[in-house]
Amino acid sequence: MTDDTTGDTLEFGWEEWVALKDLGLPALKAKVDTGAKTSSIHAFTIQPFGSERAPKVRFGIHPIPERPDIAVYCSAPVIDMREVISSNGQAELRYVIETPMTVGGRTYPIQVTLANRETMAFRMLIGRQALDPEVAGLPVAVRPEASHLQGELGYELYSKLKRSTPIRRPLRLAILTREPNNYSSRRLVEAAENRGHTVELIDTKRCYLNITSHSPEVHYDGKALPVYDAVIPRIGASLTFYGMAVIRQFEAMGVYVANTADSIGASRDKLMAHQLLARNNIPMPNTAFAYSPQDTNSLIKLAGGTPLIVKLLQSTQGRGVVLTESPKAAEAVIGAFQGLDAQFLVQQFVKEAAGVDVRAFVIGKRVVAAMVRQGAEGEFRSNLHRGGRGLKTRLSKEERRVALRAAQAMGLRVAGVDILRSNEGPKILEVNSSPGLEGIENTSGKDVADMIIAHLERHVKPIFGDFGKKSSKPIITEMPEG
Repeated sequence: MTDDTTGDTLEFGWEEWVALKDLGLPALKAKVDTGAKTSSIHAFTIQPFGSERAPKVRFGIHPIPERPDIAVYCSAPVIDMREVISSNGQAELRYVIETPMTVGGRTYPIQVTLANRETMAFRMLIGRQALDPEVAGLPVAVRPEASHLQGELGYELYSKLKRSTPIRRPLRLAILTREPNNYSSRRLVEAAENRGHTVELIDTKRCYLNITSHSPEVHYDGKALPVYDAVIPRIGASLTFYGMAVIRQFEAMGVYVANTADSIGASRDKLMAHQLLARNNIPMPNTAFAYSPQDTNSLIKLAGGTPLIVKLLQSTQGRGVVLTESPKAAEAVIGAFQGLDAQFLVQQFVKEAAGVDVRAFVIGKRVVAAMVRQGAEGEFRSNLHRGGRGLKTRLSKEERRVALRAAQAMGLRVAGVDILRSNEGPKILEVNSSPGLEGIENTSGKDVADMIIAHLERHVKPIFGDFGKKSSKPIITEMPEG
């Protein structure tokens, strides 16, 4: 398009093509309405979110009037609530947003109200405020007998939207956690708010589920929770079963989750996790599993003999993990666990690791940070919760490769992968679906919380239809990389 001016005057016809690129709308046919003060967009499912301090609104728009199957989902900060008299004389309170409008060769910010009037032939009306010379930067003349004086666009631009650079938009996020004040929760909230999003901390244990075939809901404190753009699960090991049920419910509602219920379940079930690693030919210490006391000696041999590790399947943060130095000690510990009817693994002890492992932090398809975890003196477990300390490290190419493969084998999008450095190369010790951020951020100096939020921005899909039901062939508006 070209900037059509007469001298120093910007000329509009009675209808013009415009673009609202910050909302992901590359082409809208707009009617110029000098009888209206503020411009308006005719949207559907207008839903507020955010705090009183920083209110936001999200909404859908069918940019092509005759194509209701094509929808774009937008969100933006609210700058005002304004009573508007519509063309039929009715007064309604509307949300007001501000967004840059591109018309011809000019781009300038305008105020826009949101109205749920999908029957209108034009999806946008341009009001007097957008025609004000102080807003447009030039005197504006409207020629009611003319059309498209500022050039023409076309709806074919929407077929290219998925392949174009996605736009940034505010998201409504939730963190499932029982520890809202711990370091990881606070950092995720801080990172999200710094990127313009709103975050709600949800106590997983307080959620209850309305399981229906057409409108699944998660309820909390006496009312249904809204549909979030994305959910970050921070599920403790003791709440795995119930937490997975809550996550599955959000998945049924079409919400993007940082880690799915299935992936969390796979990583928390230590036996299943090792079987998945083996199935994918990912190196790990020799591992064996048995039920009968009669198989104890064979079990010890399969793990490579003593010293070996006996590990409860439900252990976490190094608890329920025992190093046995001799066959007698191994038999005693195995017998004790069997006497308690506990499920456990026996695993090769990698002596050369000397109480040291590597934590690789994986987000999406990248290892974004790493640290060496050194166990306290005399302690074979390197967990920071048990007095270990984190040290900077640089991963080898092979360590990065196996870390990514291990996270992918579990189906995890965000993972802490623990690696032992053995004489035979890197071996996967464990894959954590809810890795803490404090140690890795303080040791590596990387803003891992910000990277997690950026991952959500790149991958979250808008909530379709009524922000809970998907329309066909939607055009989506996503966040850019980085």
